[in-house]
Amino acid sequence: MVKKHVAWGRLSFVFIICAVIGTSPAHATPHQSTNYRFDESTLGAGGMDLSSSANYQASHSTGDVSVGNAASTNYQVQAGSKTTNDPTLSFSIPGGSTNLGDFTAGSATTATASFSVSNYTSYGYVVQIIGTSPSNGGYTLTPMTSTDVSIPGTVQFGINLVANTSPTSIGANPDNGDFGFGVAAANYATPNNYRYVSGETIAMAPKSSGITNYTISYLVNVAGLTPGGKYTSNQTIVVTGTY
Repeated sequence: MVKKHVAWGRLSFVFIICAVIGTSPAHATPHQSTNYRFDESTLGAGGMDLSSSANYQASHSTGDVSVGNAASTNYQVQAGSKTTNDPTLSFSIPGGSTNLGDFTAGSATTATASFSVSNYTSYGYVVQIIGTSPSNGGYTLTPMTSTDVSIPGTVQFGINLVANTSPTSIGANPDNGDFGFGVAAANYATPNNYRYVSGETIAMAPKSSGITNYTISYLVNVAGLTPGGKYTSNQTIVVTGTY
């Protein structure tokens, strides 16, 4: 049975940003073969002579001679002293707010928001965004359901998770720091191209990952006859760990 950790946070326009973490019990499956099993992917002091499986072999290991992450296509090791093998998923959205300000038909309006994800002893995670495009009464800004560039004078609402130079210098690529493996999803990873489809995956990590800091760049374009007023939107970011 697949067990999951799920975390979520909510954004709104003006972005009132908060994070709520939800967890459920989960246990990491030990790495094993028909001949060998690791309950924790750590080799302790004293060494193990030719401990092996189809995908991994350790000739000797003595003490904490190295600390950190090493990975290949088939296996991943977190070197250092033995730690708990219980999976952990953490997610945060920094406090504060972001305001898109006034819309104008002559130029695009942009803003950013950020969030961070880390997971331990799991096989990665996916990040989804769920919610409506900003609306004012009965009028809703058209979400960019196809990836496209900014076109001032047309109605557009879109996001991406990379550094951009158009319509202005905004955003940042995912920052993985130490031992992070998070990436922007393909539909949201092209500079100067934006998109918004509720429920889509916007970021992911293919394996156990340290902290990755993500920046969401928001784009709004309006037409000359777009109704005036205050536009609001409720959006939820959902982070699901995979085990």
